[in-house]
Amino acid sequence: MDIFDRIQQHNGPIGRFQSEIEGEFAFPKFKGKISNRIVFDNKELICWSYNNYLGLAGSDEINEIDAFAQKEWGMTYPMGSRMMTGDTALHDQFENHIAAFINMEKALLLNFGYQGMISVIDSLLSPNDVVISDAQCHACIIDGIRLHRGEKLIYEHNNIENLEQKLRIAEEIVKKTEGGILVITEGVFSMSGEQGKLKGICALKSKYNFRFLVDDAHGFGVMGPHGNGTVCAEGLEEKVDLYFTTFTKSMASFGAIIAGKKEIVNYFKYNLRSQIFSKSLPMPVVYGLNKRLEIIKNATNNRAKLFQITTILQEGLRKRKLLSNKVNTYITPVYFTIKLEDILAILHELIYIRGVYCSIVTYPVVPKGVVIFRLTPTSLHTIEDVHRTLEAFDVVFEKYIKNYSSFSVHTI
Repeated sequence: MDIFDRIQQHNGPIGRFQSEIEGEFAFPKFKGKISNRIVFDNKELICWSYNNYLGLAGSDEINEIDAFAQKEWGMTYPMGSRMMTGDTALHDQFENHIAAFINMEKALLLNFGYQGMISVIDSLLSPNDVVISDAQCHACIIDGIRLHRGEKLIYEHNNIENLEQKLRIAEEIVKKTEGGILVITEGVFSMSGEQGKLKGICALKSKYNFRFLVDDAHGFGVMGPHGNGTVCAEGLEEKVDLYFTTFTKSMASFGAIIAGKKEIVNYFKYNLRSQIFSKSLPMPVVYGLNKRLEIIKNATNNRAKLFQITTILQEGLRKRKLLSNKVNTYITPVYFTIKLEDILAILHELIYIRGVYCSIVTYPVVPKGVVIFRLTPTSLHTIEDVHRTLEAFDVVFEKYIKNYSSFSVHTI
C-alpha cells in the first residue's frame, strides 16, 4: 500500500477525531495573558490547562527579564552547537548554579526535554544492558527505550514488588550479556498525579546492582524545601544516580538538564547526539534560566498558594467521588471510562456555558477506554475559580452521567 494512502485511511487514535476536536479540545487558540483565566472564542474562561505551577509565565518580572535579554543579545547568539562555536560562560554558570541547587555534582544543560531524554537513554545503554521502566513513564522515556537494542522490561506502576521481580529477571539476563541494569521512573507522574516510589526503589539498591534515573519534569520548582525537586524533598541525592528535569513547567522557559556524577555528565557532554548536532540554546534563554532559578529559590509564597488551591480543589473533587486517594501532588486527574464522543459533549458545555477549560487526555497517552479531565492548579488560581469549577462539574456531570452521586472514580 502507498504510504500516503495508508495515512489517509488510518489517521491515528487521536487524529480520527480531528474534525470534532480541532480548534476546541486540540490545538485551541488562546488569547490574552498567561494566567488563571484565558480568552477563547471571545469568551473569558477559567483555565486549568497550563503547567505554570508557580505563575511565572506571563508575569511582569519574567517579561522584563526576557525583554532585556532579547535586546542585549537577540535570538541568534551564540551560533553553532555548543561543542563547536556555541558555548558561553553563561551556559556554564547556569549548570553550576543548578547542580548546587539540586545537590548534584554536575549538570549539563540540554536544548529540549523530549529529545534530551531520548538521547540520554540512547547514549547510556549498550545492547548488553537491561532497562526497566515504570508503566506510566512519559512518552520521551518510552521512545528513548524503543531505541535500545537490548532487553526492555516494564514494571507495574509504582509497584515495588513487581519491580523487584523484574530486577531478578534482569540480573539473570546480564549474567549472560555482562551488561548493566538501568531503572527509570518519574518524581511526579504527569497523568496520575502521583509521586514516584523513589524511596522504595532506592531501598532495592542494597539487594540489586542497578543505576537509577529519575525524570522530575513536574517536580522541579515545586517539590522540595526550596523547589529543588522530588529527589531533594525525599533526601535521596546520594542514592539517585541521574536526575533529569525540564524547564517548560515551573520555570516557564525552554531546555532541560541531566545531572549526576561529574565523570558521567562529562560523558554525556561529548556523546549526546541531540546536543552535538543541534544549535546551542540562545543567550536570552540561558540568561533567563539563570534569573528564573533565583526566583524559584525564593518562591515560597507561590508554592504555598499552589498547595492551598490544590487542597481546596482536590477536597472538593473527593467529596464528589471524582478523585482517587492515590493522587498526592498538585496534578489533578479525573478519570472516566466513557466514550470520547460523550466526553466531547461534556467538555463543550463546560467551555461554552460554564466557562471552564481543562485538558482532555485520551489514548495513546492513557489506556484505551480511559479519558482524563486533567486539572492543573497554579499559584494564580483563586478560591472563586475552584468553587466555580466544582459547581460547573456538579451541573454538567449530573446532566450527562447517570447516578452521578454514586459515581466511583477510576484510575489507570
